[in-house]
Amino acid sequence: MSGIGTNVLAFIVAIGILVAFHEYGHYWTARRLGVKVLRFSIGFGKTLLVWRGGADRTEYAISAIPLGGYVKMLDEREGAVAQEERHRAFNVQPLWKRTLIVCAGPAANFLFAILVYWLLFVVGTQEMRPVIGPVEPETPAAEAGFQEGDELLALDSRQTPTWERVLMGLMDSGLRGRAVDVEVRTEEGRQLERQLDLSGLPRIGDDPDLLRVIGLQPWQPNIPPRVGELVDGGAADRAGLQPGDEIVSVDGQSLEEWRELVEALNARAGERVTLIAEREGAARDFDVELNELGSDRGVLGVRPDIAPDAFEHMFHTVRYGPMESVGEAVRGTWQTSALTVQVLWKMVVGEASLKNLSGPINIAQYAGDTASTGLVPFLKFLAIVSISLGIINLLPIPILDGGHLLYFLAEAIKGSPVSEQAQVIGQQIGILMLFLLMGLAFYNDIARLIG
Repeated sequence: MSGIGTNVLAFIVAIGILVAFHEYGHYWTARRLGVKVLRFSIGFGKTLLVWRGGADRTEYAISAIPLGGYVKMLDEREGAVAQEERHRAFNVQPLWKRTLIVCAGPAANFLFAILVYWLLFVVGTQEMRPVIGPVEPETPAAEAGFQEGDELLALDSRQTPTWERVLMGLMDSGLRGRAVDVEVRTEEGRQLERQLDLSGLPRIGDDPDLLRVIGLQPWQPNIPPRVGELVDGGAADRAGLQPGDEIVSVDGQSLEEWRELVEALNARAGERVTLIAEREGAARDFDVELNELGSDRGVLGVRPDIAPDAFEHMFHTVRYGPMESVGEAVRGTWQTSALTVQVLWKMVVGEASLKNLSGPINIAQYAGDTASTGLVPFLKFLAIVSISLGIINLLPIPILDGGHLLYFLAEAIKGSPVSEQAQVIGQQIGILMLFLLMGLAFYNDIARLIG
């Protein structure tokens, strides 16, 4: 299957699972609280598959546009309701019941993430130890005294057995603009504590590589600058390089390691460079126009030729017991949720880049990439998107669950429901806001593709 086909299929599967879980939260809670459910739909638009079931003959449907779903409940505002069924209509329920039904959708998304993390923690996953490579000079990491070979054990006393935990912790401290205490183990085995000052970082999202901004990078072995794989349509592919070619120089600069190749190209985004590569003992010249990554990094479009056991000693299994995994899963879900809310707020006040906002195209790419890598990365991706879906639905925007909760809050304060006219106006405003957000997200997606 082509890359685009994989992305589309993985996206449909991911969104289908997450939307089904979200809507089932509304559906299950409504049923348990005595509200009649008329329709449970995954997707919008033309109905592809429909069936009825249960005592209420609820209609279950799968529709053509897989970008959402809905649960339609009996409601006097949407049509006539028989007097004998009026007590099962959503609009006549007490405020607490309506609130629980609306909150149940986002809550289901958070629960899904907790269940995924719990499963991964119980089963155990192979993770790369957070050992750092060469430290970039004149960066916060260099000023803090970090050295190549340091293993990051904890941030502010919270253990960091994986690079993912490190990145989450650094993002949290970076968003807060504060220093973080880092416990490290040096190559000699000594345990030290260093303080990493993140108060001077640029806006989150202006540079997509937070670790590079801080001055850290994962450790890697001495990898020769030899082409392992080509990215289809990339700069190297267009220039005629082949797997097995060993790049010995860039514009006359000799190379011995892969990292030297990366460093030589990073500052050459969009430029033409001359590479000399050895192929079957003969040197060949290649004139290459580099692609751009983000705004300031040159990309050749190749992957290195790495020995299968080169990283073997850098991986370890991260696993917890069933009960301990519950706490770890809740902690991971809470931390991701808090970071997402912080980034959203920072974007609102202008302290984080709007480039952080992603749309369906970028999500589909991540879905395809993680699905191609394996089940564990795909499940982690699902957990993160599920958390984002839960938070987005809680935003106080009319038409979303958070908008309904905003109406309920007004009702609780004034003692009577918000007028239908006000709700209609709010719905129109909400639709406009969603269109603007989706437009910005699509713009960011397209900008990333062009870059």
